[in-house]
Amino acid sequence: MKSLKRFAAIAAMAVASLGLITGSAQSQQSNPIRIGSTLALTGPLSATALVHKLVGDIYVEDINNRGGLLGRKVEWIVKDDQSKPDVARTLYEQLVTSDKVDLLMGPYATGAILSAMGVAQRYNKMLIHHTFGIPSLAKYDMHFPAWSLGPDPGTTVSNTLFDALAASPKPPKTIAVVTSKFPSVHFMSLGAREVAKKRGLQEVLFLEWEFGNRDFGPIAARVKDAKPDLVFVGDIGLEGNMLLEAMKKLDYEPPLHFHLYPAPGPMATAPEGKNALSVTIFEEHAPYTNNPVAAKFVATYNERAKAAGFPYTKVEVQAAASFTAWQLLEAAVTATKSLDDRKLADWLKANQVPTIQGVLRFDRGNNFGDDLMRIKQVQGGDWVTVWPKDWAAPGATLKMQ
Repeated sequence: MKSLKRFAAIAAMAVASLGLITGSAQSQQSNPIRIGSTLALTGPLSATALVHKLVGDIYVEDINNRGGLLGRKVEWIVKDDQSKPDVARTLYEQLVTSDKVDLLMGPYATGAILSAMGVAQRYNKMLIHHTFGIPSLAKYDMHFPAWSLGPDPGTTVSNTLFDALAASPKPPKTIAVVTSKFPSVHFMSLGAREVAKKRGLQEVLFLEWEFGNRDFGPIAARVKDAKPDLVFVGDIGLEGNMLLEAMKKLDYEPPLHFHLYPAPGPMATAPEGKNALSVTIFEEHAPYTNNPVAAKFVATYNERAKAAGFPYTKVEVQAAASFTAWQLLEAAVTATKSLDDRKLADWLKANQVPTIQGVLRFDRGNNFGDDLMRIKQVQGGDWVTVWPKDWAAPGATLKMQ
């Protein structure tokens, strides 16, 4: 009898334990997957970061409508880093230690991304990001860039620009390089100086300004006096618009002007932005939009951007980079059926991922793959891809520059 009672007690404990385990598993399945990030929702970078916020909202909403990730809903926790890398660093610490998010998504702009990368490395977290501009600084083995600028953009991006201009009816012979000291912008501008020199362009002016500068009158005057055929503007956010406005006050219009990382909407819609050149990985036209995923995203973004009062409601490089980052995250989680950061990182290193901008890979310098940059131009208030002409459709293996 005692043996029977003991057996019954053990059985009851086993059933209770099984119930706790089952309940824990069910609770795990019902809890959302929490993804943490910061964005420059205020400060000088907010005009562009708000594009990334809208794209993230669209992607998370869509993935939840499709059943979430691993059968769980996705919750995106976004904090405002105020366009300050040190604030981004503090907030990513909070996301990992206090908020205990499952995964991280990168912020906007190189300075904040580098801060986030340091935190990710400290806690062995994977970091997918969308706008990091200095590949040589990205030494953490579990970071992954969605902006496909290759391991040597200081050379390759500038060569793409100068190839396009060399094929134009009147190639420039002189160049003025004016640039912000914002880290990635400054790096790319110095690269452009070297490439221009090697290609025989005469530099008639080189000027720098501190990030956050708002007085572009003196810079505009110096550019006007130098009379360059091409103005290479190393700008980010609204800096390019402010420079063009200052030039307009002097009754000066540069014959050719290239802008590195302008806020896309304000540049496209400003009258003085007419014929402005920049770089892109995606624009809202074929063959990009032949991809049904891209076409669906374009339609949704157009509607939501209009409702949000954005000055430019079309999908372009910033929106595409942000969407691509989310595609990379979803692809890795789905393929590995895991939230383990190391497993996700190992999978991304070993596989190519189809995205709306093309097929990305992460097996070159510091996890950067191909440079898939194109040259775009403001035409009739829209950004239009103008170079190179013979590029392959996204979804296929894209041609190298």
